Amino acid sequence: MTGATTKPGQSSLPTPNSTKAFWHSQPSKILLGHRTTPTIPAEADIVIIGSGISGASAAHFLSQNEESKKLSVVMLEAREACWGATGRNGGHCQPGIYDRSPELSSFEMRNYLALKDLITKNNIACDWRDLSVVHGYMQKSIFEEALAEYQSHQRADPEIAKLVTVVTKDSSNPSLQDLRVSNAYGAIVQKHASSVWPYKLVCWMLENLLSLNNPVKPAFNLQTKTPATHLQKAEDGSWIVHTPRGMISAKQVLLATNAYTSYLLPSFSDIIVPVRGEMSSLVPPKAMWPGNENAPLEYSYGFMGNGDQNGHRDDYLVQRPYSPSGGNGELMFGGGRSYAKNAGLGVSDDSDIDPPAAEYLKREISLVLDLRNEGKPLEATYEWSGIMGFSRDDRPWVGEVSEELGLGGDKGLWICAAYTGHGMPNAFLSAKAVVELMMGRKDDQVDLPSVHRISKERVEKAKMLEDVQVADWKGIPL
Repeated sequence: MTGATTKPGQSSLPTPNSTKAFWHSQPSKILLGHRTTPTIPAEADIVIIGSGISGASAAHFLSQNEESKKLSVVMLEAREACWGATGRNGGHCQPGIYDRSPELSSFEMRNYLALKDLITKNNIACDWRDLSVVHGYMQKSIFEEALAEYQSHQRADPEIAKLVTVVTKDSSNPSLQDLRVSNAYGAIVQKHASSVWPYKLVCWMLENLLSLNNPVKPAFNLQTKTPATHLQKAEDGSWIVHTPRGMISAKQVLLATNAYTSYLLPSFSDIIVPVRGEMSSLVPPKAMWPGNENAPLEYSYGFMGNGDQNGHRDDYLVQRPYSPSGGNGELMFGGGRSYAKNAGLGVSDDSDIDPPAAEYLKREISLVLDLRNEGKPLEATYEWSGIMGFSRDDRPWVGEVSEELGLGGDKGLWICAAYTGHGMPNAFLSAKAVVELMMGRKDDQVDLPSVHRISKERVEKAKMLEDVQVADWKGIPL
């Protein structure tokens, strides 16, 4: 049996009293407190643990697959649906282009386009908005590192230059001032990014699955407020998932548990590490209100190396739209992790915020971005935390947790997790890949980067790297 709390650094279960995120200010009436059946079924073909972007996407693709659409699927969620990292993130979907290998950048772009296509075809009301993204580098050394990485990838894939613009202090059209990052040492502008209300996107997926159910024998059964506490391998080869409300047996189990994976599989404690991040919803200054001289933002933003932060403790920003239906142009600003206690490392509790990080966000936004508000701090309407799953080798873990890995798994146990704060441009197609593997497709028939795939060799290599805490403090890119 797995799930006993014995390993240093092991995650807790999700806390029941999490901080309130802006994205949860309009909760789904269908999903809040939802339990498809009053009790947990005794058995299912597949159990998915977790209801964020990974779990919801996996359930979506199971319903689309001819081989799996007739299977019974039970989803267990410790809290409300999509109440973890996906429902608490920054509201971005940014495929990495200039700082990824061609294999990874093309996968993330396909993920971005697949999500966009899903939203467009189904008219999903999740405020998806196409943007370009400005990455402002606040320190010379960090900008030079990013520029060297871009140039290296450009040599491998010259097409990248069509999507990326480098802006220095001497540039014009655009200049740093045009991009509203005049305090930056340099910037890199990337086409193809978006802002999105991630909770509403996942809610559509789950609500759609529930709407397709046969009321007598539902194929998709969502059980909220039902944490999985143990996994047990039965003699017949099935898995028994223990919860406070009873047990359920399944032929296959998918862990879409991201930062909380090590609670159920303690051997992942030094491979997938929980890290608490800080987010805020800030009131834009009056100069940015509709009709005033300072227009709303035309880009999404990332800021690297501001203040005491190193190159990968970045800040990120999108502006919500102004709309008659209640969009108030909120500035969704996250980051400031260097100012949190222990930089949030090893923290799996999102029931509180880190006050120094929260103050940093309200203060620093006027310094990294030209808001023309005399550098005054902004007011926050919501301040919340969320738990990211940092991967020791900086890549998601997607595939079967077989016995040979030595991580407490066995045949029929699968994982799709560990995005190191970069889940939106990876999770949708990663979930599709793991579903196809669960349905018996061969590795070479599945669209998944080689570095995302699980193997014994990868586990061994990962354990030889600096652990997440050491790498983070040294500023080694994760």
